[in-house]
Amino acid sequence: MNAELHVLGRAVKQVQYRQHRALDTALAAVGTTLAQWDALRAVGRRPGASARELAAATFQTEQSFGTLAGRLVAQGLITRDPGRGRRLEHHLTPAGERVLADGEQAADEVLTAHFAPLPAEDRATLLRLLRALAPDPAPDPAADAR
Repeated sequence: MNAELHVLGRAVKQVQYRQHRALDTALAAVGTTLAQWDALRAVGRRPGASARELAAATFQTEQSFGTLAGRLVAQGLITRDPGRGRRLEHHLTPAGERVLADGEQAADEVLTAHFAPLPAEDRATLLRLLRALAPDPAPDPAADAR
């Protein structure tokens, strides 16, 4: 057993866990959840995308994303419109755009506080190192702004 790698893996998981808990709390205050906000963000960045594309963008299975999308449709936050073949295209509604914007403001506050202990240079280094471990095959330019 390589104890150093186990400690490193646990530290990464602990940081992610704390960040998700803080985001869940802040997003609940604006009437959404982390999973819902992440789905709205993906739909907003990829209007007309399929469930398969959005599931990949949100690190979910197609089935999980389909269930979540169904809840977002029921809440009036997205639409699923017929596309080519059996494809359903996803779009934000005006209400979804408002929830997304409110969620982005809440997330900005949480992430600013979460990464405040690191100077800008260290945050850039951390991002570079994490991308070296998990390169994104299709980078999303909008994600770089976050």
